Amino acid sequence: MIDIRLVRTNPELVKENIRKKFQDEKLVLVDEVLDLDKQYREARTRCDELRSQRNSISKQIGVLFGQGKRDEANAAKAQVSSINEELESLEKSEVDLEAEIKKRMMVIPQIIDDSVPIGKDDSENVEIERFGDPVVPDYEIPYHVDIMERLAGIDLDSARNTSGNGFYYLRGDIARLHSSILSYARDFMINRGFTYYIPPFMIRGNVVSGVMSFTEMENMMYKIEGEDLYLIGTSEHSMIGKFINTILDKDQLPQTLTSYSPCFRKEVGAHGIEERGVYRIHQFEKQEMVVVCEPEDSMKWYDILWQNTVDFFRSLDIPVRTLECCSGDLADLKVKSCDVEAWSPRQKKYFEVGSCSNLGDAQARRLGIRIRDKEKGNYFAHTLNNTCVAPPRMLIAFLENNLQEDGRIRIPEPLRPYMGGQEYIG
Repeated sequence: MIDIRLVRTNPELVKENIRKKFQDEKLVLVDEVLDLDKQYREARTRCDELRSQRNSISKQIGVLFGQGKRDEANAAKAQVSSINEELESLEKSEVDLEAEIKKRMMVIPQIIDDSVPIGKDDSENVEIERFGDPVVPDYEIPYHVDIMERLAGIDLDSARNTSGNGFYYLRGDIARLHSSILSYARDFMINRGFTYYIPPFMIRGNVVSGVMSFTEMENMMYKIEGEDLYLIGTSEHSMIGKFINTILDKDQLPQTLTSYSPCFRKEVGAHGIEERGVYRIHQFEKQEMVVVCEPEDSMKWYDILWQNTVDFFRSLDIPVRTLECCSGDLADLKVKSCDVEAWSPRQKKYFEVGSCSNLGDAQARRLGIRIRDKEKGNYFAHTLNNTCVAPPRMLIAFLENNLQEDGRIRIPEPLRPYMGGQEYIG
């Protein structure tokens, strides 16, 4: 949510930003906010005037009665009563107008960074850099589920019976590999100075609306029936929510956190759920990074975060690239975002395994996360998040890039301590 003062002082900038995101249907919201805000401020001004009048007249009533001027005192009382009626109406109008303004402000997108490429959708995202040499071996790389099934590591049929499409059973060495990758990611981030958390896996509605847009919430979140609780789609949700309505001292920043959680997603939309595979599913696990920092430091932390993911994948010998998200592909709360994509030797192309986002003050403004400054006054923090690793999607890249000609899976050296010293699976 942007600062309403920006809408007041520079509505054309806000409209131009909407055009850059190809959301012209939202242009009308800016004018509606300006009109509603004008009414709101006029109502507030009138309320202040009426309260001042009421206080002045109320003080006279006792004096008038004391002077025996009963008729004048009763007339003053009637005037106060009339003022109260008008105040009650105006105060209700204030509340209604404020709600209407907020409803529109929650939909107006965050101002994107000047460096973001302009494009309509993810087909216009821009490759930034490649890390590692993408290799296609001279032997066949099977579909990832076929690799897992050959190693007796996955059971989709049983999961379909218990839970439906979009779920899976992992077993044996593949299940151990899955857990080992998460444990390695946890220690990888701890060694980079991040504090490890296991957060709540359910959050309240006010936190959900604070960390994401309504459209994202509808397409992603599972609601607990009969309760004000949602299953998290990523631990970023509860980790940012941890700071709701807090004022942080400067010496408490930056907050650099890494968190493990299961993630639950409806995956409503064009992509849908895979009938057979673990790329797009309803349930998975993830090691996340979250930063809360000073506004002037957020771009520095943005670069640190995506580099962490690149370094993690490269430590496991998986070639990756970074892809700058264009304006039309940015969620409304994001200032800037890039995807980390891993190489698939089977498909001979890269696919997304993580996403790094700078949200500016959007989440902080919605959730009331401020920084204390005695001289300038309190101001909103900036928040960022990034995926370190999210198996089982990462397993696809891992299995394809470490598959040997004889069908075994090579375990890169950093992962071997977590796999009981194993050098190969199979």
